[in-house]
Amino acid sequence: MTAKDLVPAPGTPGTPGTPTDERLLKTSPVKKLMGRPELGSVVGAVAVFIFFAIVADSFLRTTSLATVLYAASTIGIMAVPVALLMIGGEFDLSAGVMVTTSALISSMFSYQMTANVWVGVGVSLLATLAIGVFNGVMLTRTDPPSFIITLGTFLMLTGMNLGFTKLISGTVSTKSISDMEGFSSAKEVFASSITIGGVDFKITIVWWLALIAVATWILLRTRVGNWIFAVGGGEDAARAVGVPVSATKIGLYMGVAFGAWISGQHLLFSYDVVQSGEGVGNELIYIIAAVIGGCLITGGYGSAVGAAVGALIFGMVSKGIVFAEWNPDWFKFFLGVMLLLATLLNHWVRKRAEATK
Repeated sequence: MTAKDLVPAPGTPGTPGTPTDERLLKTSPVKKLMGRPELGSVVGAVAVFIFFAIVADSFLRTTSLATVLYAASTIGIMAVPVALLMIGGEFDLSAGVMVTTSALISSMFSYQMTANVWVGVGVSLLATLAIGVFNGVMLTRTDPPSFIITLGTFLMLTGMNLGFTKLISGTVSTKSISDMEGFSSAKEVFASSITIGGVDFKITIVWWLALIAVATWILLRTRVGNWIFAVGGGEDAARAVGVPVSATKIGLYMGVAFGAWISGQHLLFSYDVVQSGEGVGNELIYIIAAVIGGCLITGGYGSAVGAAVGALIFGMVSKGIVFAEWNPDWFKFFLGVMLLLATLLNHWVRKRAEATK
């Protein structure tokens, strides 16, 4: 063996001029696009938009699009933090009823304590975040998976919502708080409309866009975002490299709770009273929006933008059926079709992205 034989061949990792980290390799725009988790949902959203634009004459009206965006925002406010939780490898089956719990706490505390409505809103925020902490601590301190733990929380909140409402109000709904101090200002924050070009857009759209921006910044520009992907990709490996796994998961559950608080306040200040049985089943819709948006059930992959697009697809389908004057009984059928098609498309996109690396 000569000295020449010991010289690495050109292009061998570790030789001068050869990148040792795949992140330093030049990647074409097409490959970058194929690697985006929301690509499949964007393609699906364009297809759904074109479809309803053709079959429903009123779909392209500005007022109709504002209605679609409102429907999407009510789901998207929850779908975004649920997506982050799923990227972290966990679920929250209590998310739907937690929205109702948040609204009930605000309403009943304000009414019973004859306090300013904003006091009830603040108490609701603390109580809802405490539920998120409870879910996170139970998950990190015990062995059962998040599916079982949050299913238990779901059942407890469902019973508490009904039990406390009937105990305090005597009925299954809360008392009106529309004449209380602070109601008008709270409604401006959580349930008002913004007029643009003569068209009213609900304030929830602003909340939704803000959450998308914050969640995207966290995922792509902060250390916490790296922790979320690491925890979802492999909890043991993440812990081995110093990722605070427990704190990350508790924080993700608190994020879902914060979204539930926003949605709960919108529910309360939109209708003044709250039915204690609302919210059951909505947790599946939030998960569906996240999955359509490219989040993996197994964790470690997804984006906030994808979840937002998934919520947009939900809004277009739910309102597009109405604008097309179809039987709304078929809505969940179309939603199921969208879920299956989006899942298959996302799987294909990921395979293509992996093949081009």
